[in-house]
Amino acid sequence: MNWNLPEEFVTPNGVVRWARIGAGRPVVLLHGTPFSSFVWRDVAADLAADHEVFVWDMLGYGRSEMRQGQDVSLRAQGRIFADLLTEWGLARPHVVAHDFGGAVALRAHLVHGAEYAALALLDPVAVAPWGSPFFRLVHEHAAVFERLPGNLHEALVREYVRSASSPGIAPEVLDGLVTPWTGAAGQPAFYRQIAQADQRYTDEIEPRYGDITIPVTVCWGADDEWIPPARGEQLAGAIPGAGLHLVPGAGHLVQLDAPGPVLDLVRSFLRSSPGQHP
Repeated sequence: MNWNLPEEFVTPNGVVRWARIGAGRPVVLLHGTPFSSFVWRDVAADLAADHEVFVWDMLGYGRSEMRQGQDVSLRAQGRIFADLLTEWGLARPHVVAHDFGGAVALRAHLVHGAEYAALALLDPVAVAPWGSPFFRLVHEHAAVFERLPGNLHEALVREYVRSASSPGIAPEVLDGLVTPWTGAAGQPAFYRQIAQADQRYTDEIEPRYGDITIPVTVCWGADDEWIPPARGEQLAGAIPGAGLHLVPGAGHLVQLDAPGPVLDLVRSFLRSSPGQHP
């Protein structure tokens, strides 16, 4: 399927692009960093056969607006997501969130009162400490990395994104993930989102995971080298009733590395927590 986000949602810090495909019970898919909704392309197409699927690029990511001075922090993204659910008229959708998107969904629920029928978390950023060694290095020296020549920057981002996969990423998919981070707007946006990554925004909510009462499923790539599966065990143990599912042969980009098993898990998740149609 062609990946297009034709709709716009205006925020004080810029325009967020989003799309709705299919019909049926609503499911919202959240991407992580440094990715975009493009990572959900195949999963969204399958789910759209019998669900209304909502996807969006977080502010400063993918096809959403990128500009100097934006607040693209986790705090801002959680608030934007809660506002988007209101804009979409979704009272209690199913939510499937990957990586940084997991933290966004958790903050929207715990801080902003967003309600979900159920929440599936795939390799989420949710438990301290954050980040791969590369992520921490760039976070500490973002202003230096931002001045890299464009070709060196693109090579760096390409290798970084590639390292999120265990079996490897098809060239056209890798291009789709890397291209938004190139050019006059994309290169500074890449370092902006890393510079604004602040663990305190999950530290604020981590003690409240035990208060979550909605059904939660945690899924993890067994070969994830960015965030080890032990963090998944820790997270699942902190949320009442949450189960952990390991996906063999998959790295951090679990939905790209193992789309079949992930779809099976997501569809099982949707069947086991039917929820309500708004």
